[in-house]
Amino acid sequence: MKISVILPTYNEKDSIVLLLQEIHTILTRENTDFEIVVVDDNSPDGTYQEIIKAFPRCPEIKPVLRTREKGLASAIHHGIRNSDGDKLVIMDTDFNHPPDLIPLLIKITNYFDIASCSRYVIGGGMETSRLRYLGSKLFNKFVHYTLQVKTTDNLSGYFAFNRNILDGIDLSGIFYGYGDYFIRFLYVMQKKGRFILEVPVVYKDRKGGLSKTNLKNELIRYTRSVLSIRFGSLKRLVPDGSFQRNTG
Repeated sequence: MKISVILPTYNEKDSIVLLLQEIHTILTRENTDFEIVVVDDNSPDGTYQEIIKAFPRCPEIKPVLRTREKGLASAIHHGIRNSDGDKLVIMDTDFNHPPDLIPLLIKITNYFDIASCSRYVIGGGMETSRLRYLGSKLFNKFVHYTLQVKTTDNLSGYFAFNRNILDGIDLSGIFYGYGDYFIRFLYVMQKKGRFILEVPVVYKDRKGGLSKTNLKNELIRYTRSVLSIRFGSLKRLVPDGSFQRNTG
């Protein structure tokens, strides 16, 4: 069994080396075959060059430089295509997603199709402002009722899954845009009857760099994505509109 951790980066020079060191240590301790695929969108702060300089002879760390494409979701898609693990972990690169959860997420995928982190199950939360936490929770309620999904955190983007769940799916119909790709991913997987277990996560404050999220713009984008899904944009991916199984 091989684990692939996919890290999309853009201007994360201040935190990426420390994060890679921590993930490498954690997975080495697990005594498993692994790779860490870093997909960098030609960051002007030199993120890619920093990785090359810090890890000149580390075969587990695989930096990929994209010069013609940009975007969070497409970077994740690129990482999936350029990885060969049986189990995949997707996460942010600013320490918002605590890396010490990786072994637990991987273990859960031995019993579930997907392990998805949630700020809104018991034990979850955010160390950032309470207003942002409540706003995100309210939007997730909107996603829940509009799309009739059972997942509580459809914007987390910190998750692990077995590669075989992607068989027969046109990933280009999911992995585009920004964080809204995760709404589409969870929606499609639930429609296809995949078992999902949500795991509590507490978002940490980012280490270094600046957030790329414009809350107003992303709220508009995410709302449009939810309504687009609701009115049939993913029918070719989920022709059977009924849920087949419950999430965990």
